[in-house]
Amino acid sequence: MGGGSTEKPKTCGLTELLIFIAAIISGTACSVCSKTMMELRGIGIDGTEEVFAKPMFQTFGMFVGMLLGLVMHWIVLFFKIDFPGYDHRPKQAAMTTVLPTKAAAAASYGATESNNEKDKLLQETPDQTAGPVGTPVWMYFFLAIPSIFDLGATALCMMGLRFLDVSVYQLLRGSGIIFVALMKQHVLGDNLYKFQWLGVFWNVTSVILVGGTAILNSTENPTLAPGEALLGVTLVMCGAFVQALQFVFEEKVMSMDDASAPPLLLIGMEGLWGTFLCLTVVYPLAYYLPGDDHGSYEDPFNTYAMFMNSPNIQWAFFIYFFAIFSYNLFAVLVTFLLNSVWHAILDNFRPITVWGTDMFIFYVVTSTGDFGEPWTKWSWVQLFGMFVLLYGTAVYNAPNAGSIKVQGEWFHFGFDMRSEYAEIELDMQEAELDQEWQDRKQTFEKKRFSSFAERSPHISIHTQALHGLGGSHI
Repeated sequence: MGGGSTEKPKTCGLTELLIFIAAIISGTACSVCSKTMMELRGIGIDGTEEVFAKPMFQTFGMFVGMLLGLVMHWIVLFFKIDFPGYDHRPKQAAMTTVLPTKAAAAASYGATESNNEKDKLLQETPDQTAGPVGTPVWMYFFLAIPSIFDLGATALCMMGLRFLDVSVYQLLRGSGIIFVALMKQHVLGDNLYKFQWLGVFWNVTSVILVGGTAILNSTENPTLAPGEALLGVTLVMCGAFVQALQFVFEEKVMSMDDASAPPLLLIGMEGLWGTFLCLTVVYPLAYYLPGDDHGSYEDPFNTYAMFMNSPNIQWAFFIYFFAIFSYNLFAVLVTFLLNSVWHAILDNFRPITVWGTDMFIFYVVTSTGDFGEPWTKWSWVQLFGMFVLLYGTAVYNAPNAGSIKVQGEWFHFGFDMRSEYAEIELDMQEAELDQEWQDRKQTFEKKRFSSFAERSPHISIHTQALHGLGGSHI
């Protein structure tokens, strides 16, 4: 599916709807399967049964799953498959190719990372095709940098997940929007609107409510030591901060004209670098750092023994492996076939589906209550926190479709941001007119160099008319 200079309006048809549903299912499977693996038991290296709480192994598994992106990337190139973000035309014929950055795909790990602020990451790169011809060699190595951020973020979140319910974990990951907003304002120098800061405020409120729920629930959980829930909340928040660094880094650097990289290559290269870093850096550190896993923070030899001795762990990892890649792939397709706002809506659905699935597992699937999570007396606070998160994100994403505009109503506490929405909508209209002018100019340039156009006595008139049409909007 090659990108062109004239892009048709994106509508949500049956194909887009099915991809959106597939992204929700695979994203929910990622989170639920990740927590389930940490609750499974297997025979360890010393012959005793242990809980398979292996955050580094899950981080490693995530990157291995993303390696499938490279396989699919080369299949798409070799067979010239019509796939979003790929243009198989000759370089001279490919006028413009729309390509994403990793941020359009790694959203997999935060509730709001792919909001309207991420639209800049869908860049138009002239005279390039996707694949080895259009992607500079240095980009293959440069993608190691966002892999390092993703590695740190995922490892921190996996460590925090050990002490939290998966629904709390998923909601806390939505705090990434707070750090992204702060860094966009103070690092990238992008001045956010007041309504966006209002959305950030409600996200902060949501984090306090959800984090407080986790701590309150831990007081009634005999398997958690005092302070472990607070440690889990802190680790997940730190992971969200590191992932925000990743998104801001990509927005700053990946918008360069010569940094064209199609989506499958971005997913696959991050998987390759992440796998390499796990094997050469993370696992050696985890093995030599002191901890409660046979003297190590995480003993890879014990992990291997437990994995080989437990078919349940093997099946859980198999599902997790493909769910990771599927979610990354479908999330990218949602952004391409619809837009990044739909990706934000997708990520906001995940806390709902994850929580619902986890309670279904607890009350319906299992009879012992070893898996999933129950409804507690503090769950009402968590539910309220989830609605606050959805509300804050919808306020932040205005005036895009599916958002909430703050226009002075009593339920918005009298805040009125209509002047800011009008300013944004005017800018959007001017951008559309500018794009229309560029499209017409490009069409005219093609006609100008044709044999008919060279003989036409009206070229100068056409040129003046086109400039007259677009002049007031440039």
